[in-house]
Amino acid sequence: MNANLYALGAIALWATLASLGLALRHVPPFLLTGLALLIGSMPAWPRIREWKVPPRTIALGIYGLFGYHFLLFVALRVAPAVEANLVNYLWPLLIVVLAPMFLPDLRLRFFHVVAAIAGFAGAAIAILGGGGASGAWSWGYLPALASAFIWASYSLWTRRVPAFPTSAIGLFGVVSGALSLACHAVLEPSVTLSARDWLLITVMGLGPLGAAFFLWDRALKLGDARQIGILSYITPLGSTALLLVVSGRAFTWSILASAALILGAAIAGTRAR
Repeated sequence: MNANLYALGAIALWATLASLGLALRHVPPFLLTGLALLIGSMPAWPRIREWKVPPRTIALGIYGLFGYHFLLFVALRVAPAVEANLVNYLWPLLIVVLAPMFLPDLRLRFFHVVAAIAGFAGAAIAILGGGGASGAWSWGYLPALASAFIWASYSLWTRRVPAFPTSAIGLFGVVSGALSLACHAVLEPSVTLSARDWLLITVMGLGPLGAAFFLWDRALKLGDARQIGILSYITPLGSTALLLVVSGRAFTWSILASAALILGAAIAGTRAR
């Protein structure tokens, strides 16, 4: 139960990411991610002595935090945003399906598979119900799928490397943030940020690109990856619902249908032994 609460904390923070991103859509994405990751790592700076982890673990952290965001940004630039976002949200399903492959002590049960599929169906309804889908094919879906695989495999691999303190996530954030800023310097134009921009970037860094990663790490270390993967489908539902509230739009039948599917999947998945 504690693990699921940690996971729900991370999910709640990630649900705010789209709304914050909308308010900061004028900021180049690599600059935004780099600054937010560096700010998000700050709470772990007082425990920098615990950052002494093997190179393999550092490589895994860079693979997860930087690799995921890099490929997702490539996908969102090349492919239609709605469809790319939907493909990216295959990562909770991949966590459930790949769990026995990465963690041999786990086995898939019928309810896990059904709940994962129902959760993805609910996420698809939430995302596509927001409108804007083009229905067009794009090669950008491949990096979106790769980003989903990276986050799923990173989440599971953290259980396979030598045990490391959760505070070491701060090191992952520092290195990944620096790499993102390097990409900004090479690929994006320079911009001047206002005081409001810095405030929102700080909120993003301390929340969905900071504390969420620490909570996620604790959840995966303590809990069942299959259950956590199913719970993760609450993220696109919460994100879409919050966007509707922020933009002043009315809730639609698609959000209600999505909520029913995802919450049903979460209950079934967490009750499965």
